Amino acid sequence: MPSTRRLALLLGGLAMFGPFSIDTIFPAFPQMAAQLGADKLAMQQTISVYLAAYALMSIVHGPLSDAIGRRRVIVSGLAVFTVASIGCALSRDLPTLLAFRALQGLSAGVGLIVGRAVIRDVLQGSDAQRLMSHVSMIFGIAPAIAPIIGGWMLGVGRWPLIFWFLAAFSVLLLVSTALWLPETHPPQARMPLRPERLLRDYVAIALNPRFQRLAAAGAFGFAGLFLYIASAPAFVMDLLGLGERDFAWLFLPTIGGMTLGAFVSGRVAGRWRPPYQVGVGYACIGGAALCNVLYNAFAPAIAVPWAVLPMSLASFGVALVFPILTLAILDMYPRQRGSASSLQAFTQLVLNSLVAGALSPLLSRHGLHLALGMAGFTLLGWLFWRWESNVARRFPPPPSVPTLEPGEQL
Repeated sequence: MPSTRRLALLLGGLAMFGPFSIDTIFPAFPQMAAQLGADKLAMQQTISVYLAAYALMSIVHGPLSDAIGRRRVIVSGLAVFTVASIGCALSRDLPTLLAFRALQGLSAGVGLIVGRAVIRDVLQGSDAQRLMSHVSMIFGIAPAIAPIIGGWMLGVGRWPLIFWFLAAFSVLLLVSTALWLPETHPPQARMPLRPERLLRDYVAIALNPRFQRLAAAGAFGFAGLFLYIASAPAFVMDLLGLGERDFAWLFLPTIGGMTLGAFVSGRVAGRWRPPYQVGVGYACIGGAALCNVLYNAFAPAIAVPWAVLPMSLASFGVALVFPILTLAILDMYPRQRGSASSLQAFTQLVLNSLVAGALSPLLSRHGLHLALGMAGFTLLGWLFWRWESNVARRFPPPPSVPTLEPGEQL
C-alpha cells in the first residue's frame, strides 16, 4: 500500500481530470464558437452534454468496481478518456465535438467516484476524513488552474491544444495508476455484477430516506457554487467585463476557499463532531449567499473583487460539508461502497447538468439572478440537512446497513 501522501496525490489527480475537462475550455469559448459556427447557447451544450454523459455513466462506475476491482475500472476509464480527448482535438464541427465530449463524460467519473470507494476501503473514521480532505485540497486546485492553463494555451496556439493537454494529462494519470495504485477491493469482497441485482440494489439505496436526505443536502449545497462555475464565461467576460485570460478572478478565490476548507476539515477530523462541522459549513455557505444577494441588489455595478469574494466563503463551507456527507453515505453500505458512491455522484451530476444546461443560460445575464439562484440552492441544501439532523436525533442511524441480498429492501 502506498503512503497516505502518495495515495492522496494520486487520488487527487484522478479526481482532477473531470473538472479539467470542464474548466480548461472556458477561455476558448469565443474562439471555438467562431470556428465551429456556434452561438453562446450552443457552446454551453459542450458542458451540459459532458455532464449528462458523466451522470449517466456514473451509475455504472461504482458497481463495476465492486464487481471487478477498483484498479481495473480506473485504468480502463483513463484509456477511454485519452481517446476521447484526442477526438475532441481533431474535431472540425460542433456535432463531432459534442460526440467526443460525451465520450469524455462517460469515462471521466472513474477517478472521483471509484476514488472515494478506495479511500473508504483503506481507512476508517477520522483517518478516512483526513485523507478525503487531503484529496479535496488537491482536487480543489483543478478548477482554479484549469481556465488559467486554457488561457495560456490560447496565447500560444488554438483551442485544440487544450484537448491535447487533456490527453497528455490522462496518459500521465494512467501510467501513475498502473505503477502506484494497488487493488484495494480484493476478489473475496467483490459482488457479482448482475443487472437484476444491480437494479434491486440501486432501487433500495435510492428509496432509503436517509440516503435521499444526505445526497440532497450535498447536491443542493454545491449547486449554488456550481451555478457560477457553469456560468463562468458569461459571468467573467460579460458581467464583469474581463478578458479570456482573467478567469482567475473567479476561480482563484473559489478554489482558495475550498482548499482552505479542506485543510480545516482535515485538521478538525476527530475533534469536531460531524454534525457540528456540517452546521459550521452551512453557516458559511448561507452567509456567503446572503452577502452575494445584498451586493448584487444594491451595488451600482458589480466588479472585482467584491463580486467574487462570496464565492470564497461559500466554497470554504462546501469543503467542510462534503466529506462528512460523503463518508456518511459510504458507511451505510460497507460492501457496496462503489454503488453508494455512484448513486450519490449521479444525484449531484443530474442536478449539475440541469444547472449548466437550463438554469445557467437563463440566469447568467444578470448578476442578481445568479445570486438569487445560489441563495435558493443553499436554502434547499440546508433544509435537507436540518431534516436529516432532526430525524437523526429522534432515530439515531445504525453504524452501517447490512449488505443487501437479492430481493431484499431497506
